[in-house]
Amino acid sequence: MTFRGHARRYRVFRIDEWPVRRQPTATLVLLTAVEVAAGVLVLIGLLRLPPDATTGREVLGAVALAVLGMLQTELATGIERVRRRVAHSSYFDLSSVWTFAAALLLPAGLAGLVVAAIYGHLWWRVWRPAGAALHRHVFTMATVVLAAMAVSVLVPHGVQGIVSVGTIASRIAGCGILLVAMLVYVLVNQVLVAAALATSSSTRVPLRSMMGDWDDHVLELATLCLGALASLAATREPALTLLVLPPLLVLHRAVLIRQLEERANTDAKTGLLTAAAWRSRAHRGMVRSRRQRTTAALLILDVDHFKVVNDTHGHLAGDEVLSAIAGTLLAEVRDADPVGRFGGEEFVVLLVGLPDGPDGRVQAQAAAERIRRTVHTLDVQVDAPEGGLTVGELSVSVGVALQGLDGDGLDELLQVADYALYEAKRAGRNRVRLAGAGPDLPGPRV
Repeated sequence: MTFRGHARRYRVFRIDEWPVRRQPTATLVLLTAVEVAAGVLVLIGLLRLPPDATTGREVLGAVALAVLGMLQTELATGIERVRRRVAHSSYFDLSSVWTFAAALLLPAGLAGLVVAAIYGHLWWRVWRPAGAALHRHVFTMATVVLAAMAVSVLVPHGVQGIVSVGTIASRIAGCGILLVAMLVYVLVNQVLVAAALATSSSTRVPLRSMMGDWDDHVLELATLCLGALASLAATREPALTLLVLPPLLVLHRAVLIRQLEERANTDAKTGLLTAAAWRSRAHRGMVRSRRQRTTAALLILDVDHFKVVNDTHGHLAGDEVLSAIAGTLLAEVRDADPVGRFGGEEFVVLLVGLPDGPDGRVQAQAAAERIRRTVHTLDVQVDAPEGGLTVGELSVSVGVALQGLDGDGLDELLQVADYALYEAKRAGRNRVRLAGAGPDLPGPRV
């Protein structure tokens, strides 16, 4: 091996070049606190194990759950690698089947060791080949350890103590405790992950991006239900736990299909909906607005002088600008309002559930003005060959059309809003123009 090869190997051990060192101080503090707390709690749990537990069925149970978790990963390695690559912001692995079962069946210390074993194997077989950052995986593992510890505290006598034979009332109460345990497991994990995302971003992160969407939580609920069933099977007939694997593999494939569909509907540069996906969701939003006797407003936004950004700073800088504006749009509207990239530097937003008539027009104009003002205050940090630079003085022109007042169909609203957009351009840019409303509220000229 050449000296250069030795030098590359040596650089891996330089702590100052690890990716985690590039995180904000608040993120580093949070990561360290969560990981240290998880390690300390596992150690305390192990030290508090009764002497007979180290040679008893608890250890065998821990080994069995860890092996089942690793077997699941091996059987679904190809699927998980694809899932990890196509996942955008949130990513729910399905190993909680076994980590939640460990929390219900084992003492806290052994449950923590099961989590560490499963996630260590998951890192080696899935996350490392996919190029994921090690510090993120370690943090995720620590959050799962803390979630498992919380469940162990809530259910100190294990699943046997809450599903034992008794009256109907006691059985119903046991099911209620299981549901609460699922909720606690999810909340501990999600709150910590959301805090890490919030502290690591220099811009406002939409709550949906931090917490995951509804489908993500349904998936997590399904895996926790399988985990509860696995723990119940283990208390009656341990061999029946193997029956969890086939439906779990089917769930892997179903989730992969959903993520591939989501990826196909998402613009790669901005993370917004593609034009086709946006039209589909916007059409459904307009139908829903008519059914609920409300209205919808369609906004078309075009970045002013975007060619100047590309010509001056390069296309990579232009992509960063588009991504920053996309983030602003997502932050300034509700989760129910579909946002898409319509092509080039043009974006579309549908504001749903607005009051019918003039009040809806007023709210639509207020939302458009808020977006325009926020974009104008953006300072986008861009990496360049000559060093970091800041792209500022950005602006957008906005055309607005309202369902009912300016048209009924989606294509009609698009045409009317597009005409209003070019009216805003001709009026000097960096302004909002409402279709059929006369002069707009002018913004500063650029």
